[in-house]
Amino acid sequence: MPVRLRLREILEQRGISQRELARRMNVRPSTVSHLCSDKLNAAYFDTLEQICKTLDVPLHELLVLEDN
Repeated sequence: MPVRLRLREILEQRGISQRELARRMNVRPSTVSHLCSDKLNAAYFDTLEQICKTLDVPLHELLVLEDN
């Protein structure tokens, strides 16, 4: 089962730009842009944890298991 990151959707729901999230996380905007892309195939656990803490969202809401 493929895993998908719902980061782009969560940011849209909360009215937060990718650039703003990058600023809050102290990472490059290109890092957040990559995490929001459909071509993401890997992410560090530390980064996922930082996203969850910054957005106050549980991991199970950030990740989605998709059917093939």
